[in-house]
Amino acid sequence: MTNKRTDLPIEELNQLLEPGYMPVETGYYRVPNGDMHVRVLIRMPRCKGKMVDWWFGYIRDTETYQMWHPAHRFFKWDEKWSPGHYIGATHTIEEQVGTELFKVRIKFYDPSEVFDVSRFKAARVGAAVCGDAIDDQGIPHGHLIHTVRDTDYGCEMRNRFWLLHHPPHYPDDKVGMGVLTHNLEEMGNLADFLPDLYARENPGSKS
Repeated sequence: MTNKRTDLPIEELNQLLEPGYMPVETGYYRVPNGDMHVRVLIRMPRCKGKMVDWWFGYIRDTETYQMWHPAHRFFKWDEKWSPGHYIGATHTIEEQVGTELFKVRIKFYDPSEVFDVSRFKAARVGAAVCGDAIDDQGIPHGHLIHTVRDTDYGCEMRNRFWLLHHPPHYPDDKVGMGVLTHNLEEMGNLADFLPDLYARENPGSKS
């Protein structure tokens, strides 16, 4: 693995490539430095990891973003995006998360920066979506990683969010619960419509 990052728990992330589950797969808690950590597990029948990866390259505007969740307000890619290619690109989003309106930019990077990708095949990892969240001033607000493990019934998505504490910004329990609930809803919606959308947009492709 190259370009190893120091701002994420690399060893913990690579535990996602082990069989089974971690003691906490859905929940939120504060870590010693004040950051809020959120974990979410979503099971996605009829889906596969490659479909999830395709979806992130497929979203192109606010209309498609709102397919995902009605609380999504705005979406726009920068010039580094092209259809089907999102790694290295940044999108600007606005979405209602609980009582908060989140306005952030998310820059996506190659999963090899945090995972030993040589283990993906054995671990049945069909996708790993990795991004950093920053505000309009370029201040880091968090990190997100969606790891998708293919299963006999479809796939399961195991999500990790780090909501960063830097004064005066302080992610409280309300924000942690809001992120958890919103993610359960949006990924549950995605599980419902993604198989048919993927088949329609990729005629002849094997699921």
